[in-house]
Amino acid sequence: MMDEKNDEAFSNHSSVYVRNLEIDDLAPVYHLGESVFTSDLYPYLYRTWDEWEVIGLYNTDPEYCLVAEIDEQLAGFILGTVISKATWTYGYIIWLGVSPNFQRRGVGDKLVDKLIERMIEDGVRFMLVDTDPANTPAVKFFGRKGFGNTRQHIFLSMNLSKHEYYGRLISYEREKAERAAYKRSRRRPSTQPQGITSEAATKVMVTETPPPTG
Repeated sequence: MMDEKNDEAFSNHSSVYVRNLEIDDLAPVYHLGESVFTSDLYPYLYRTWDEWEVIGLYNTDPEYCLVAEIDEQLAGFILGTVISKATWTYGYIIWLGVSPNFQRRGVGDKLVDKLIERMIEDGVRFMLVDTDPANTPAVKFFGRKGFGNTRQHIFLSMNLSKHEYYGRLISYEREKAERAAYKRSRRRPSTQPQGITSEAATKVMVTETPPPTG
């Protein structure tokens, strides 16, 4: 969920401006995420990052979606949410990305600090964050920010088409869809223009009308 690459905190953060993410930021933030969450560096992050991640969080948790600017240029972003369970309120940092053009400028620090400050105001007392275990810069960054108690996830996959049972289900569903498409084509109405059909019906009515009596 993060690409920070040695974002060491500089003593002067005044050049980093953090504000709420706005609707015009959706596309730039998505494309910045595409550039930092790449399949060759972070396969897990690349697999889960898409435009709906930005749009969805912007719609549901706009107060926890922030961007950082330097000289009016997008330098980074952070997307989070708050989860309430029983007596605990958790703050969850879902995505954090910093532009390669603005590394080592304290962008990540400013974004995380601002988001946590905002979450504390909303009652958060416990923070969560996760990342690809291979994303060493992110692990070091969050360790420096005070995060700990590291746990690793194990991701498993399965090709359903090659599974003995699920593969047969896929074949059955495919054949069922093909049969349904064939039946729809058999029931398809005539393509004869409506005007011609109406005209023919009118002629039949005229010819079948009995002559008047008397």
